Amino acid sequence: MALIVKDVRVERATGEVIKGVTLEVPAGEVVALMGPNGSGKSTLANALMGHPDYRITEGEVSIDGEDITSLPADARAKRGLFLSMQNPPEIPGLTLAEFLRAAYNETRDGHLGPRDFRKILEEKAATLKMDKSLLSRGLNEGFSGGEKKKSEILQLMVLEPKYAILDETDSGLDVDAIKAVVDGIGSVRGERMGLLVITHLPKLLSMLKPDAVHVMLDGRIVRSGGPELAQEVEERGYGGQG
Repeated sequence: MALIVKDVRVERATGEVIKGVTLEVPAGEVVALMGPNGSGKSTLANALMGHPDYRITEGEVSIDGEDITSLPADARAKRGLFLSMQNPPEIPGLTLAEFLRAAYNETRDGHLGPRDFRKILEEKAATLKMDKSLLSRGLNEGFSGGEKKKSEILQLMVLEPKYAILDETDSGLDVDAIKAVVDGIGSVRGERMGLLVITHLPKLLSMLKPDAVHVMLDGRIVRSGGPELAQEVEERGYGGQG
């Protein structure tokens, strides 16, 4: 049981940006993907989720043995793939609560009404120390950077996907906010959810304790190792990688 990326190459309008990446995210494990800005981390995340601007030209992406390489984003989500975006868009007119209830019911056989769902939502928001008033506002509309990040983790907690890609979730957060995010992730992670954590900072990783760490430079994974690799990056920087 794993999210497997095998020899993937990705193009966008400017040309090839991912140049043959292979990695595996086993169920129940945390895998970190580190690298400086512009190394291709977010591009890979968007391509895995099926963003139409990022075309996989070679290789395969699979979830628990099923090839999802050619599936659209909504089908990938229904298979259990989730992306916490680095810069989530604002969607006026659709509240966070409405959006999440629709997504929740879409991924389950039953139908949960607004009142029962609201109770679940408020309980999970409390774990994140998230203001309940945000649940009734337009999705990400007027949210601060930290509120947007908590909104993304709230979505993770509600939807409980098989595999979650967290793209720079720690960016712009203070220590207390990062701890709240880690607590939220920990409340749903369990033994089945696999996490691909994308970051260029080691603080979040010191709290999540990854099982494996990969370093990406110029669209390629140039080094892989255990948790100690994140510590080495913190001490020596990416220039110390070989």
